Amino acid sequence: MDILGLWQKAVDFHGHMCGGLLTGFLASVYASSILTLDFSADEEVVCISENDACGVDAIQSMLGCTVGKGNLLFHMTGKSAYSFYSRKTGKSVRLLKVGDVPDPKTIDIVEYCRSRGYEEIFSFQNTVIAIPERARIFDSYICDCCGENTGANWIRIQNGKKLCLDCASRYDRFRI
Repeated sequence: MDILGLWQKAVDFHGHMCGGLLTGFLASVYASSILTLDFSADEEVVCISENDACGVDAIQSMLGCTVGKGNLLFHMTGKSAYSFYSRKTGKSVRLLKVGDVPDPKTIDIVEYCRSRGYEEIFSFQNTVIAIPERARIFDSYICDCCGENTGANWIRIQNGKKLCLDCASRYDRFRI
């Protein structure tokens, strides 16, 4: 699919054009060119986003990284930063937004992508987080308190009972 088609796919998925969507779009285009990424049917491409803003929708629509497949993860720092990984090649890159992105309604997306130096928008960095393992499928247990089915990795054992996170008492030695 060409740049304009990919942009329209991202806009359709997100629901409107905005600078945040363009940020994720440009990060996806840049990462794709660096790592030779294609749409991920399974977990071939992994993205760790450091925010949960509009740009993530572009990454989902363009690269096929989704929470449900387990290849879109969040490491919330509030930064416009995205780490992309290729399981096929083992290569990765972290892109941190350092420059301004224009209002997408005022530019020709194709021309902008052709003429813009991505280095003016993103700082190209080595990833600091190792590529995550593939998503696991966990057993489920019924919470002994609320009766709801809960993934095993979210169950806590308290007083001999299996409790979901909502029902388990939290242990925190710091009271603020």
